[in-house]
Amino acid sequence: MKTILITGATSGIGESLAKTAAENGYQVIACGRNQQKLAQLSSHSNVQSLAFDVSDAQQTKQALASVQADIYVFNAGVCEYVDVNQFEAAMFERVFSANFFGIVNCVESVLPTLKAGNQVVMVDSLARLLPFTRSQAYGASKAALHYFCKSLEVDLADKQILLQSVSPGFIETPLTDKNDFEMPMKISSKQAARAFLKGIEKRRSNIYFPWGFSLILRTLNLLPTSWQVAICKKMRQS
Repeated sequence: MKTILITGATSGIGESLAKTAAENGYQVIACGRNQQKLAQLSSHSNVQSLAFDVSDAQQTKQALASVQADIYVFNAGVCEYVDVNQFEAAMFERVFSANFFGIVNCVESVLPTLKAGNQVVMVDSLARLLPFTRSQAYGASKAALHYFCKSLEVDLADKQILLQSVSPGFIETPLTDKNDFEMPMKISSKQAARAFLKGIEKRRSNIYFPWGFSLILRTLNLLPTSWQVAICKKMRQS
């Protein structure tokens, strides 16, 4: 039985992935801050919980110091949208603290114990592909994370450690429930979890879902930057 560790496992995609993995025979280490949700997840026979905040470097080190897993899924993250008329640098610090530095903290904690065959999975976002309106903080944090993952993939190749990036589109989660705009091709967190786990098991370097939406955005990402900006301006005005 393989062991999979999942951060951000108390809501959204992380919670659905934890349940899906447990149902498919994995030993799951569910990580998060919500003690009540962690207790509920631990009621499954092959799920154990670990409470810590990834944005706290010392807390993360202590929590992960003695953990051994086959697959590490670093999924915890937040989303905040920028209002250019009330620009707040502190928002960028909050978003990067969770979305980028939280995962850097996790990597620092597990890197010394990683061995050949291990998989390290980082969840970025399809939002990194285009300059969407109000997404300066969220999109930039996910773009930074994707670069970090791909660069680390190069440097850990000799150790035979697989790095995998996951780029979701719109998923039905508590985060997207707060959105006040149209979310095309949105799928449920259960559908996302199945696609997520399939990508992990197939050892894909890059995992995208929903497939149709990701294909559209990846195609648009191939256009000249000026075209991308023009498209996103049109979307903002519509």
